[in-house]
Amino acid sequence: MVNLISHISKYLIILLMALYAYLDIRFLSVKSEDKKKSLLMRLNLSMFLIHLLAYMVLWLKTEDESILAFYVLQAGFFLGYLFLYPFLYPRASGLLVSNSCMLLAVGFIMLKRLELSKTSGQMMAERQFLIAVIGAVITLLVPFAIERLWQLASYPWVYAVVGIILLGAVLIGGQSSYGARISLTLGNFSFQPAEFVKITFVFFAASLFYRSVSRKTIGAATAAAAVHIFILVGSRDLGSALIFALTYLLMLFVATGKWLYLAAGTLFAGGASVAAFRLFSHVRTRVIAWLDPWSDIDNRGYQITQSLFAIGTGGWFGMGLYEGMPERIPVVEKDFIFSAVSEELGGITAVCLLLVCFGIFLQFILLAGRMKAMFYKLLAFGFGVVYIIQVFLNVGGVTKFIPSTGVTLPFVSYGGSSVISTFIVMGIIQGLYIIKSREEEVKG
Repeated sequence: MVNLISHISKYLIILLMALYAYLDIRFLSVKSEDKKKSLLMRLNLSMFLIHLLAYMVLWLKTEDESILAFYVLQAGFFLGYLFLYPFLYPRASGLLVSNSCMLLAVGFIMLKRLELSKTSGQMMAERQFLIAVIGAVITLLVPFAIERLWQLASYPWVYAVVGIILLGAVLIGGQSSYGARISLTLGNFSFQPAEFVKITFVFFAASLFYRSVSRKTIGAATAAAAVHIFILVGSRDLGSALIFALTYLLMLFVATGKWLYLAAGTLFAGGASVAAFRLFSHVRTRVIAWLDPWSDIDNRGYQITQSLFAIGTGGWFGMGLYEGMPERIPVVEKDFIFSAVSEELGGITAVCLLLVCFGIFLQFILLAGRMKAMFYKLLAFGFGVVYIIQVFLNVGGVTKFIPSTGVTLPFVSYGGSSVISTFIVMGIIQGLYIIKSREEEVKG
């Protein structure tokens, strides 16, 4: 009976995930407020049903009573967040709130399942949940601040200095992980500054290009951006360095509209990639593993081959929760969680998850197009670029489309710094939604 329920639940989750992805994309083209409310109700219902079915399967498979308590806590959090956010900010984007909850729900499901395997660390899902709750509560203040502090555009060099100091601290005294210095430890507290410097970096570029796009300004901005990137390269955090470089290049292009800058930046990025391959052994290892992982399947190619095996084994419909072996993939809870989703929940669910991520990106870009002030326009665009590049690097790495970069999947992968920084970004975008909504009301 348990296997039958699990099998049926697998297909129900796929159907609900496909429905969610469809409604999510459709929402972006709907104009009527009544239709939007109806779609949000169906989106949230689909998310809650997916969450319920997944935890029901995990409980039936393990008969662990603590799973039920953990499920109730999560359901309560989602309900509270979905009701509290529109209560505090009626003009905020309900779709962005729903999508954030959906990604978090998938992350909690997979982290709990991996935790139950007892090979990826115990209490992993609980720690992620606690951090998410704290991050969600604290960042409820972010839209309020964004809506009222136009002066945020007045301090471009403060953002640059803060970012450089934080990244420099990691370079000097950071802890290494898989060949890269990425985290700082203060007592019992460890965090990844690069996750937060992404935010100050976008503010720096947006506030500076809002003030001027003269050659002198662009030269100074490029020099500051280069310092950020070179420190990250020195720390061997090349995934973050790539995100910073591409984000700056695209923001510069949008601010100036000059293809010359885009072409020159692309050539420079290509040369820097070749230099990184020659200078850093762990980069060479990842590139060689990407080119031919099968030639050294027990060493350099082990992680990517296990990822490909997991994705291939899952197929379109998945093995079902607790039926696969995603724990065989090293660091599966962080960089390779998309492989775990593909193996157990299926390729269809994984594709729908990507559509949800793409829907978030579209919201950012559409908002950027609607904003009149260049500062706000560049903020929305910059954060959209950061978000979609991170998704691309993560999924591209686990599917062997590009070499692995060690980048997490926002709101889904394990990592407190990533979760909190993503909440901050979502709060900033919500603040921009509120500003735009008020502008349209005044205009109307």
